[in-house]
Amino acid sequence: MKLKALIVDDEYPARQELRYALDGFDNVEIVGEATNAQEALALIKALDYHVLFLDISMPGISGLELGATIQEMQNQPSIIFVTAFDEYAVQAFEVNAVDYVLKPVEPGRLKKAVDKVVKSYQETVAGLDVPETSKNGNNKNKTDPNQIKIDRLPAEKLGKTVLVSESDIFYAFTEQDYIYVKTFEDKLLTRFTLKDLEARLDSTMFFRTHRCYLVNLHKVKEIVPFFNGTYNLVVEDKNHSEVPVSRAQAKKLRKILGF
Repeated sequence: MKLKALIVDDEYPARQELRYALDGFDNVEIVGEATNAQEALALIKALDYHVLFLDISMPGISGLELGATIQEMQNQPSIIFVTAFDEYAVQAFEVNAVDYVLKPVEPGRLKKAVDKVVKSYQETVAGLDVPETSKNGNNKNKTDPNQIKIDRLPAEKLGKTVLVSESDIFYAFTEQDYIYVKTFEDKLLTRFTLKDLEARLDSTMFFRTHRCYLVNLHKVKEIVPFFNGTYNLVVEDKNHSEVPVSRAQAKKLRKILGF
């Protein structure tokens, strides 16, 4: 697929540098530039962009504030923050950023970020595929009655495949293009996507808090207000890890938990 991209940065040289870097990508088409958040919002409302390359430090509304606003929109473009500041990474992912790239931009690092967006859209499209039906209207993809369903998940540990009980999983998360599950004291690599895990794990236990996180609500100890309507969930693992909840998912979480 070819991503329709919008570059948002108040500095002309920075926009030109990023445009030059992206010109080498066959799967990216730059169809707009904006110098501030207000211009960007107007363009986003006029055209469905796939991805925003967004600076953080801008006059008026910051890139983080724009990211939070975008989470309220129906058609949300993916966000890649491109910034000279490394201290806003946590806040960036709280507004569902796909990636956080530091200036000066390295081509290899930029490619990683773009690949993440492509992968995300491919997974979304795959999830929207309608199952094929027979002429009499019956679903041809019905679950095989002979298929065994168990509440254990295969994961990698010290070169071996182990089966992890669903009840032992505190959360699953994305890290550098890999998907891990966290138990009380272990971090285990899986071969699933988060979308796969969301479908496979018990929906009465697991909740997708964020683009990069799926948490077992039975393992949550505390709910801590964070930034601009978002939360962190403190789970009861060995390190009392914190799992972010995006602003969009925070509303669903409050409804589930009744607060």
